[in-house]
Amino acid sequence: QVQLVESGGGLVQAGGSLRLSCAASGRTFSSYAMGWFRQAPGKERWFVAAIRWSSGSTNYVDSVKGRFTISRDNAKNTVYLQMNSLKPEDTAVYYCAAASKAFVSGSYYRRGSYDYWGQGTQVTVSS
Repeated sequence: QVQLVESGGGLVQAGGSLRLSCAASGRTFSSYAMGWFRQAPGKERWFVAAIRWSSGSTNYVDSVKGRFTISRDNAKNTVYLQMNSLKPEDTAVYYCAAASKAFVSGSYYRRGSYDYWGQGTQVTVSS
């Protein structure tokens, strides 16, 4: 079983920054990639960013490009999401997820491509 634990959420003013962390653990943890998703109240959970463990290649949703950066520390099995220039519309519960297998046809943005999920961390951006 794989466990994903997010941390780093909180309340910040618009224009501020937060860094989320996602620590992965479990018996012989191994995955192809990690992703961050977010879910605002009353809305679906949407893709934010993804990173492959081996190559470090990344993907972002257009709305966060240039503001958010996903990174990983392979030695610590930890993935980070640095969020700068935060906006009120970034307010959501942020979830990290692990994909066991390579993405098919660029499906990094699909929830179904990920096998394990964390419990989520709340990010609130005030205006």
